[in-house]
Amino acid sequence: MDSYPVTSYGRPMDAPLWTETYAPSLDELPQPQVREHLWGAVEEPMNLLVHGPIGSGKTAAVRALAEEIHDNPDSDLVEINVADFFDMTKKEVSNDPRFESFISPKRRRESSKADLINHVLKESASYSPVSGNYKTILLDNAEGMREDFQQALRRVMEQHYEATQFVIATRQPSSIIPPIRSRCFPIPVRAPTHDEIVTVLDRIVAAENVDADDDGVKYVAGYADGNLRKAILSAQTIVEQEGELTMQTAYEVLGSLGIDERVQEMIVDAEAGEFTDARKTLDDLLVDEGYSGTEVLEDVLAVARSRYSGAELARVHDLAGEIDMDLTEGTNDRLHISHLLAELGR
Repeated sequence: MDSYPVTSYGRPMDAPLWTETYAPSLDELPQPQVREHLWGAVEEPMNLLVHGPIGSGKTAAVRALAEEIHDNPDSDLVEINVADFFDMTKKEVSNDPRFESFISPKRRRESSKADLINHVLKESASYSPVSGNYKTILLDNAEGMREDFQQALRRVMEQHYEATQFVIATRQPSSIIPPIRSRCFPIPVRAPTHDEIVTVLDRIVAAENVDADDDGVKYVAGYADGNLRKAILSAQTIVEQEGELTMQTAYEVLGSLGIDERVQEMIVDAEAGEFTDARKTLDDLLVDEGYSGTEVLEDVLAVARSRYSGAELARVHDLAGEIDMDLTEGTNDRLHISHLLAELGR
């Protein structure tokens, strides 16, 4: 049997996440109204504003839509995580494999970062779909988009409405300017109920042929507190550590998770490009729970040693050394740890 390095969750580093393995189809989305609205968008393509709290399933819903409407969703769904995208340097935008083909060397040299981002938005929308009549551009975590870029996006939406469907996903629809909101059909995604989370977990543990009991599944659903992604990853953690999902194993595993678990969650989000979620966890640790930047950095290193090895681990240590020096100077802890998270995301 092959052996893998393990994370602090007890999960093998190379093990696929259940959130990806069991990504829902449109018919498997737990909220009936969301299913109805998205099936309507299959029949009549339109721009969408998908909004709801963290972990409610917004991104999964848009991916399910893309699977239904595109013959080649890997090519015709372009995902841009706004928190990631707008934190990139000009060089990073230019070298991103999604965009480098339409950024000329001259444009790289002479454009400002703002001009380069506007160019990327325009070019991403102007390219023809690989199959079918249109493609979909998902702008995720869009609450982080500056107003000037939103104005540029509005113009791009007006110019390329025939060949490009825009989907704006956000936790704060009020942060989106009215001209964009008026061009999108709103789809509210509420936090899933306890019973809806239980239904999703039941489907997954049945597919995994996991020994589970109702009390254990319900305990995980309650622990997640309306965050479906948290529920699924917590269930996977319990099963991979204990081999079963019962009330006892759920209580033992989840009850033992402290700052290491939060840091692990933060790193996983950063690696996945979910920087808004990663920074939210960081804010919780620094502000709500009162940890210092140095304490969080120490835990990041502890978790990193279980996730990385060789050159990757050496790089993390080098980065941590730079961050530690910045923290020692007494400047903004959040800024410096956020920089480390962005580097981990790359």
